[in-house]
Amino acid sequence: MNKMKKITYTLLFLLSVLMVMPATAQETLNPKRKQAIDSLALEKVRDLSKYIIIIGSKNTPWSEANRVINRAVELFMPGSEMGVSSLLRPQIAYYPVRRYFERLMRLNYSKVEIEWYKIDYVSDLRRQPDGTYVGVITIFQKFKGYNKEGQLVYQDTTKKDVTVYVKRKETQIGGQLVGFWDVLLGDMRVKETEK
Repeated sequence: MNKMKKITYTLLFLLSVLMVMPATAQETLNPKRKQAIDSLALEKVRDLSKYIIIIGSKNTPWSEANRVINRAVELFMPGSEMGVSSLLRPQIAYYPVRRYFERLMRLNYSKVEIEWYKIDYVSDLRRQPDGTYVGVITIFQKFKGYNKEGQLVYQDTTKKDVTVYVKRKETQIGGQLVGFWDVLLGDMRVKETEK
């Protein structure tokens, strides 16, 4: 529970750094604000990594896994998809985010280990015509599945690219309209899978 509070406080702090003056203020990213947004985007990807570990674990109670799925879905833009690959088949399958998590929860292994590492930007944030900034974060995922006897029966390492969207939003605070930059995740594309 302390970890969730820490994550919440970190996100609230970063959100306060991202806040700008009234909505009419300049909409470009100065270096300080861009650094804060980059940190928030990487933090959201790290949160996703933690959620995937919890959802995929066979020790996580069903109700807790469903609660974490709801939290994980909130990290994404509507309509986002996540790629699934396997050394056992050449095709990459893409699923809507919630369905991906539900499939992960039901994997046919007695034990699952998932680790994300080398989380970093591969594409800097670029402004789009509608004012949204889009970038790509790359991650490497190590997956291991075990049978009832505790034997490792499948493992792979997958490189994935996560699209990151930074959008300008507005909210009411103390009766005043305040603009801020929000970070949401988009599609997660499989780039390569190897043993």
